[in-house]
Amino acid sequence: MGIRKNMDLVATGKAEGNRQFVRSLARGLEVLKVFDADDRGLSNAEIANRTGFPKPTVSRLTFTLLALGYLHLDELTGRYSLHPHILSLGYPVLRQLSIREVARPMMQQLADSCRGALSLGVRDGLTMIVIERARHGSLTTVPLDIGVDRDLAKTALGRAYLAALSPSRQEALLTEIGAVAPEMVADIEAGMESAVAHFREHGYTVSAGDWMTDYHAVGVPLQLANGSILAFNCGGLASQISLDQLPEIGRQLAKMVADLAQTQDVAR
Repeated sequence: MGIRKNMDLVATGKAEGNRQFVRSLARGLEVLKVFDADDRGLSNAEIANRTGFPKPTVSRLTFTLLALGYLHLDELTGRYSLHPHILSLGYPVLRQLSIREVARPMMQQLADSCRGALSLGVRDGLTMIVIERARHGSLTTVPLDIGVDRDLAKTALGRAYLAALSPSRQEALLTEIGAVAPEMVADIEAGMESAVAHFREHGYTVSAGDWMTDYHAVGVPLQLANGSILAFNCGGLASQISLDQLPEIGRQLAKMVADLAQTQDVAR
């Protein structure tokens, strides 16, 4: 089976049934993904509960990940946490995204101008992962760190990504989500329809109280020549950025992304 066919299986959520799919590798990665930023370590039992894997399987997986340096074990509590060594996996990805270095000062300039926060994100499964950020010094209460995830359907960042999808990629995404999280399909589809309609009319997407009741934001996508889609958003607390300000901020964000596109190898 060729690489293209393998990628099609992945995109449609059918790879697990293929003979080339390595279940133990997939399970090991699932273990790494269950850790949240607020966790103060997880026991094998808690990991088993979050993953749905049998406890003996979890014990073997955590032992292996510990031996490889991706987990840390607190011997006093018997609880595991992610080891900083895991950052070595993500660093090459961030380094390859040279657009971050160009975008960062532009993002900071807009953040200072509108007294808000900007994020640059890529899709990761059912969420958007922030890979660059900037914010005005007065905006400190909203978590804005590289690596945090954002809702795909309810945030301006996620909606910007959805708005840039072709009809075929929209269908593929809904099929993928339906295979792993059917309960989310309705929200994703509704967010997609709203995003596409608003983006076509205004050139940016909006999330006003949909993700957080007191948070307003706009989003704009950027499609690279290789087909990958990045998304930017700009927003802030309702006390700092009102609904009336969103159209102007949306236009400024769209201009920033257009200016950025002139420096990159993007789809025209």
